[in-house]
Amino acid sequence: MNTAAKRPLTLRDVSDACGVSEMTVSRVLRNRGDVSEATRSKVLAAAKELGYVPNQIAGSLASQRVNLVAVIIPSLSNMVFPEVLNGINQVLEDTPLQPVVGVTDYLPEKEERVLYEMLSWRPSGVIIAGLEHSDATRAMLSNAGIPVVEIMDTDGKPVDAMVGISHRRAGREMAAAILKEGYEHIGFMGTKMPLDHRARKRFEGFTEGLAKAGIEIEDRAFYSGGSALAKGREMTQEMLERSPDLDFLYYSNDMIGAGGLLYLLDQGVDIPGQIGLAGFNGVELLQGLPRQLATMDACRIEIGQAAAKIILNQTMDTPDPDLPNQVTLTPTLSFGDTLRRRRR
Repeated sequence: MNTAAKRPLTLRDVSDACGVSEMTVSRVLRNRGDVSEATRSKVLAAAKELGYVPNQIAGSLASQRVNLVAVIIPSLSNMVFPEVLNGINQVLEDTPLQPVVGVTDYLPEKEERVLYEMLSWRPSGVIIAGLEHSDATRAMLSNAGIPVVEIMDTDGKPVDAMVGISHRRAGREMAAAILKEGYEHIGFMGTKMPLDHRARKRFEGFTEGLAKAGIEIEDRAFYSGGSALAKGREMTQEMLERSPDLDFLYYSNDMIGAGGLLYLLDQGVDIPGQIGLAGFNGVELLQGLPRQLATMDACRIEIGQAAAKIILNQTMDTPDPDLPNQVTLTPTLSFGDTLRRRRR
């Protein structure tokens, strides 16, 4: 048995394989310097055949940066954030920049740890969910010396750049739509609150919109767990047992809203005549439900794309000064089958 210790391949191994100097190999692999196309092809072919991967840490010592973009999000189990990552990846796919992901579970202290570890690798930029952070996290973001884009929310002041929607406005618009359709006895169910600041802001905007019409939420329930269908069923049943006169249920996200919808259909409730429903996020997975849940698209892919474009632009030798670094997108309200429209 061969027990010899393995060693990583080096520039010298590639140099020996293709018969050019280590300096030339380095120039080709870093895409720097004047190298003929024939030599470039020979070096790349040798590197590929050997399975050589450049040491980006060593190669970045002069610039103190690696071609990584730290992407820090609250959850991977919530399908909202994988779509944001898809948007980021679409923009960065054919560039030297590579996104790396850290998950915080909505915990400020974990966000601090994740950001600290990621910044220690000297990434070229940071994309981080939300505008609310601990003082330590905000200090690290402010002093990182790299582009920082806070995403998903524009109701606040960013450290650097921000891309998202106004969740307070989204809540107000949902309230207006519900009231316009004649609903008056309204309950609210939310998950990950108050840790999910965006859900909290939608709730605040929602209650503000109702208050202007002289209406208050008659029942509310908050759950600290995930966005589960089963939890939506359970919360809906409990709320209607407490408050049987409710005629509309607004959920902080589509998943618990879908659970509520399935429960009500099982109970033979007239939707949306007896009870109307609405969620948030516009999750495509739920298009197979027996009824389409009223919802609002959160512009997830567009947020990821816009954030990645800002990072990419700011890492260029000559950034485009006309590319905005604060972008507020406009979500679209979908009435589905659960928010009735009055006949005009």
